[in-house]
Amino acid sequence: MNGRVVCVPTDEGRAELNPDLVKEIAPTGALRVSINLGNPVLASRADIHGEPRGVSVDLARALAGRLGVALETVVFDSAGKSVDAIAKGEADVGFFALDPARAAQLRFAPPYVLIQGAYMVREASPLRSIDDVDQAGLRVVVGAGSAYDLFLTRELKHASVERAPTSPTVVDEFLRTNADVAAGVRQQLEADGLRFPGLRMLPGDFMTIQQAIGVPAGRSDAVVAVVHEFVEDMKADGFVARSLKRNGIVGARVAPPVA
Repeated sequence: MNGRVVCVPTDEGRAELNPDLVKEIAPTGALRVSINLGNPVLASRADIHGEPRGVSVDLARALAGRLGVALETVVFDSAGKSVDAIAKGEADVGFFALDPARAAQLRFAPPYVLIQGAYMVREASPLRSIDDVDQAGLRVVVGAGSAYDLFLTRELKHASVERAPTSPTVVDEFLRTNADVAAGVRQQLEADGLRFPGLRMLPGDFMTIQQAIGVPAGRSDAVVAVVHEFVEDMKADGFVARSLKRNGIVGARVAPPVA
């Protein structure tokens, strides 16, 4: 799934950035932003033909406005594809979970939102806590290339990690393959729990995900500084909190300030 939408936002009242720096950030003259629909906390569509919306889309529009360039969104259905777009030079900026496994492809600004990774099991499952999951013979389904995939691949020592094509299909794959645990963003799992009877969430969270803006690894320190300042301004101004509320996102928190 991918598509492109172009618009020209503005950022009133700010001094213009150095044109050479803007050119480094957006070398085609438009800010090409990779949007991942695989995480509903960040972005979604009202329907299959709708425009993408969400906090990452709002931030993308605001960043293009600050740079004084057009916005071009490149939309994908998974985090892995979204990261690949940056690595291949098909996008200039993206919205991703901070993870050391992505350091070769991306440089990150400070996080703007914190979300939780959670587990879902069947009602009849003997598993009662997140500490019960890492057992030999247990199968945990995650979205391929997601932050949960990267984290659990490192952290689970006994249970096996299996991968659904995207994060929104994790529960479907979990049920189809008769796996033991579905892992992903809490809001997505809770929504899937309304679709399928006989499922329950394990209490607590196995990880807190720091969602951040990433740029290609080859971008300069000056580029990262521009994005860093932008993110901190958007948090301090209340922009991120207002966007989460406007988009109906419950359970995600604005990340604390970073000097």
